[in-house]
Amino acid sequence: MSNYRIQGATGEWEVVIGLEVHAQITSKSKLFSGADTTFGAEPNSQVSLVDAAMPGMLPVPNMECIRQAVRTGMAIEAEINKYSRFDRKNYFYADLPQGYQISQLYHPIVGEGQLLLEKDEKGGIPEEKIIGIERIHVEQDAGKLMHDQHPTMSYVDLNRCGVALMEIVSKADMRSPAEAGAYVRKLRSILRYVGSCDGNMEEGSMRADVNVSVRRPGEELGTRTETKNVNSVRFVMAVIEYEANRQVDVIEGGGSIDQETRLFDVATGTTRTMRSKEDAHDYRYFPDPDLLPINLEDAFLEDCRASLPELPDAKRLRYINELGLSDYNAATLTAEVETFARFETLLGAVAKQLGKPEAKIATMVSNWSMSIAPGVIKSIGDEANLEYATAEAQAAILQMQEAGEISGSQAKEIYEIVLKTGRAPTEIAEAEGLKQVSDTGAIEAAIDEILANNEDKVEQYKGGKDKLFGFFVGQTMKAMQGKANPQVVNQLLKGKLVKV
Repeated sequence: MSNYRIQGATGEWEVVIGLEVHAQITSKSKLFSGADTTFGAEPNSQVSLVDAAMPGMLPVPNMECIRQAVRTGMAIEAEINKYSRFDRKNYFYADLPQGYQISQLYHPIVGEGQLLLEKDEKGGIPEEKIIGIERIHVEQDAGKLMHDQHPTMSYVDLNRCGVALMEIVSKADMRSPAEAGAYVRKLRSILRYVGSCDGNMEEGSMRADVNVSVRRPGEELGTRTETKNVNSVRFVMAVIEYEANRQVDVIEGGGSIDQETRLFDVATGTTRTMRSKEDAHDYRYFPDPDLLPINLEDAFLEDCRASLPELPDAKRLRYINELGLSDYNAATLTAEVETFARFETLLGAVAKQLGKPEAKIATMVSNWSMSIAPGVIKSIGDEANLEYATAEAQAAILQMQEAGEISGSQAKEIYEIVLKTGRAPTEIAEAEGLKQVSDTGAIEAAIDEILANNEDKVEQYKGGKDKLFGFFVGQTMKAMQGKANPQVVNQLLKGKLVKV
């Protein structure tokens, strides 16, 4: 349970949060027309007669959009409604040619589901928490008004008009900005695993309406406000922080909260009134007479379920239980599609190179994949050509390191050269002298000289100063210019110090 509280002048306040996430469904055409959905096209270049609401044009449901919504519902363990229906939500706006939006109010395609937030004490989630999801319904997007193209007029771009959206409505189960941020991140991760939405919040393909109210802990719910179209996790958390504190200030100042729709000003980090909040009856919903109800068959549902990939929670538990990864590594690697894909590709390549089971090398590969390799890339910046960062090249480096041919620091040096030049790691190790020396004769000679030159420290070591062992190791590595195999050095030194 979150212990997040706002300390007001008159005592503690609890924040109650619900989110309505609009996710653009991955499809090549719109919900009710064949018009393209590619982002960034010239204004009004992707508008069919249906999108423009020309007389006599009838909508035809895009079943790929329905399929993706069903798959998303299954991924959040939700009830899938075999029967669903489209309704008209009536309102006027300049970028909505029909004068109504086709949506689902009374019979959504997906019913109640849930989403698990993992424990993350540093991230403000002290223990696991289930967030309820009320419904997912499918609807069409409106167009876009552009207010910065002309000094006195607003332009209308209808490219987005008719694009398929899933509206994913959470229950009011979140109690802190951290929980809301974690919820959006986790939901985005699931959508991207499933492939039903690309999750690109900057391009508007995923955005959230943030519902916030405050109350005394344990009391009845307060009046909520809804802040529209928030397009980043950071901004979702900032809206909650600002809006909750604003509401506390208003109530403690003797005022009351209006149920209203608000906008978030990114520049100032504040919200402002947009309009009074409408209720469902204000939109005069009624069944769309141009669209038959959708009746899903069992074979269709079975196909949707069979198409689902291994999802984040299942993958995380498999990494922990079967690969032996730490909770942190498993959570980090499974958070994003690209992250786990890189890791699994590299793990397979290294296992093949070494001829070892994946479970035996998973921790080594995860540390390289999560920390070491990204660190090298970051250190050389624009000089890194990521096309050279192949799984085969990285596996070759890890194979040499596991065999004791190169050290950890040499592995980093070799990877840096690979990223800059594309040369083979084994060739780099040979040509650049980046191999560890395991020649016991050369190492023994260096050790003998160091012990002869430091007889006083040898006596101190024999007298019980065990910490001097590190001094002898350091001196040997220095004499060998850092190229000696540390394991061989340790083994030889222990033997010689016993005999001295």
